[in-house]
Amino acid sequence: MKTAYIFPGQGAQFAGMGKDLYDRSELARAMFGKADEILGFRITDVMFSGTDDELKQTKVTQPAIFLHSVVMAAMLGEKFCPDMAAGHSLGEFSALVACKALSFEAGLTLVAKRAAAMQQACEAEPSTMAAVLGMDDAVVEDICRSVSGVVVTANYNCPGQLVISGSIASVDEACEKLKAANAKRVLKLPVGGAFHSPLMAPAHAALEEAINETVFATPVCPIYQNVTAQAVTDPAQIKVNLIAQLTAPVRWTQSVVNMIADGATGFIEVGPGKVLQGLIRKTNSEVNVASAEVF
Repeated sequence: MKTAYIFPGQGAQFAGMGKDLYDRSELARAMFGKADEILGFRITDVMFSGTDDELKQTKVTQPAIFLHSVVMAAMLGEKFCPDMAAGHSLGEFSALVACKALSFEAGLTLVAKRAAAMQQACEAEPSTMAAVLGMDDAVVEDICRSVSGVVVTANYNCPGQLVISGSIASVDEACEKLKAANAKRVLKLPVGGAFHSPLMAPAHAALEEAINETVFATPVCPIYQNVTAQAVTDPAQIKVNLIAQLTAPVRWTQSVVNMIADGATGFIEVGPGKVLQGLIRKTNSEVNVASAEVF
């Protein structure tokens, strides 16, 4: 029996997030204070008392979710004993810090640079994403390929749930074709841009430089990275995959399937929300899923 620890990505934020951790843990207060210092603004104020709209800004959302997740992992102390780990998109950085491949300071710095670079890419060209429910992966992929312009499969979340990403016109065209092909539901998402698509290429150079300048160590357990859905422990390969992640799809379904094949019988979600638990249940209803308990 093996336990996998999983870390959520963008979209898991909520107003007031992390306030309970801050109020009840000296360790949490120290980490939140350090984050304010590193980021150069009081992210704690936005997390604890900001509006939903303020939290939706990419430059805030990504550090906020990362911070919530890694603080929780640190608070678990000796109870945090993963046999394997994975994070959804941004959550991969949380997983790497929690599993000692990155220091907290280095991880937060990278996340802040990633968020800023992605925000700039979003502003350079209007773009969007859409969720597609109840359709086979191959059909969604074929329809995306049939559309002119940029639209790709960006997230393989669970069987029957994909997210497509690209220019507004191309995503709109794909959505119409998907509806005509009898997708159960097609829903445009309230996001800032086309994450995990070629339109994030302008952010690639800045992130690549930042990652290559950062010291990575061997994690305490294998990390199933989004780009390949395979277990990785080699720091050099972790870097390569993290850089590629920006424009490549998040292979979450495949990662979960591979973790289960490698012996995972339980999954513990560390961070805000329970989204990943729901996705895992839809992928395999027999494994145990739970939220991390720090109190």
